[in-house]
Amino acid sequence: MTRVDFHTHVANRLEYACRFARKVYGAGQTLVVVGEPDVLRAFDQTLWTFSPLEFVPHCFTRDPLAPQTPVVLAAPDEAAQHHQVMLNLAGSVPTHFARFERVVEIVGDTPEALSGARERYRFYRDRGYTLNNYDQRGGS
Repeated sequence: MTRVDFHTHVANRLEYACRFARKVYGAGQTLVVVGEPDVLRAFDQTLWTFSPLEFVPHCFTRDPLAPQTPVVLAAPDEAAQHHQVMLNLAGSVPTHFARFERVVEIVGDTPEALSGARERYRFYRDRGYTLNNYDQRGGS
């Protein structure tokens, strides 16, 4: 069954997400980053600039190289080729989350972000998924 981790109170979600993507890539795992188009474009741009001496190979799901690329960016309802780790940057539960070994929710520190995360947390909990919460106050 899919394991779901919430990283909450993250001050800079995109930089945190980039560090997480780097960690997953460095561990030899595949990652699907889910989000709305504007968030994915910002994440894509941040991946290119967050660490000048490192490169995290990534592309969007419709790219012909997606099956061979370790980090793929997808809309919440897009099916992706990889099924190890999903990083959710969307405000909703992604359609295909149950296909993944692990789902990571990165939650900002605004009241709106926390409220939406509570709804997603209840969604996963009510369906019996294993949940973990990592509060990042002061540590993101």
